[in-house]
Amino acid sequence: MDALYSRGVLFAEMLQTGPPWLERFWLSMTFLADPKCIFVVFFPLAYFLDRKVGVAVLWIGLVSEWLNVVAKWILFGERPFWWVYESGFSSKEKVLLRQFPVSCETGPGSPSGHCMITGAALWPIVTALTALASRHSTSRLVKLTPFLAYFLLLLAVGLSRIFILAHFPHQVLGGIVAGAALGWMLEACVPAERKLSFYLATSLALLLSAIGLYWSMVALGVDIDWSIHLATKWCLNPEWIHIETRPFSSLCRDTASVVGLGLATHSSFYTQLRHERPGWKQQAMGAGLALAALQGLNDVVQPENIVLWYSLNFLKYASFPWVVVALVPWLVRLLPLTQSRPHSK
Repeated sequence: MDALYSRGVLFAEMLQTGPPWLERFWLSMTFLADPKCIFVVFFPLAYFLDRKVGVAVLWIGLVSEWLNVVAKWILFGERPFWWVYESGFSSKEKVLLRQFPVSCETGPGSPSGHCMITGAALWPIVTALTALASRHSTSRLVKLTPFLAYFLLLLAVGLSRIFILAHFPHQVLGGIVAGAALGWMLEACVPAERKLSFYLATSLALLLSAIGLYWSMVALGVDIDWSIHLATKWCLNPEWIHIETRPFSSLCRDTASVVGLGLATHSSFYTQLRHERPGWKQQAMGAGLALAALQGLNDVVQPENIVLWYSLNFLKYASFPWVVVALVPWLVRLLPLTQSRPHSK
């Protein structure tokens, strides 16, 4: 394994010695594929293009993020890039650390969450675009274009994660493969509208099972927070280490999103509009309003107190599905746009 890590270090060094303009590109790719963007960007965009696809993006995104956290705990021996600075590598083998704020992440190394979660969540969008292309063209190239763009995007995301020293190449490859496989498997398992008790029970099950695994490993003597200790030790600027990069922050938004989706689909706003088909003007207006509202909520400054931080974070992510699924469509319906058409069942 040391030879594998050593080659990964050399590959990262090669990426970092590339053209200066590539740095901005790699940073933009790693920000675009942040799992948080699934909830703030990709979910609202997909929902206002197609409700079913949007809900699938949210469900698959939160389930794959939960699985990523659990997988990283189980594979606790897989080293993050911070291990390089604790290892016996010679100075020639070590990468000249270019300290980016985004590289000071506190999760274990494998599999790459950016690649796995984004890859899984975008799968419903890719399959929907492929189906659309198939209806309008007989060209094989046109039909395959969505999947080609999908894998090129994941490749760019993976290279960006190596560039900022967040992952080794094999951890990125594992994330890409796991993300595509999860997207393919989970797309057929997205639950239709259920009773509110289903959403509450699912949220509680995700939370309790993760907490149970965490404390079971701690009881077995496993230092499950070892990657956090390394990040704290080696990150150039302690202010770059944020609570939102920690595993329990991911679990907080996953469980909150399930609750929020349940509350949204059982709200009076949603039940009034569930059988209506919005026109393209309403879709565009809804997507714009939802993106603006979610970005505004996401930018709310959170308190430093850890309990208050997690409480506010839960409320924030629980509100996102309600804003997208219930509030914004209701507001858009009040605007003087093209009237919605009854949606055929």
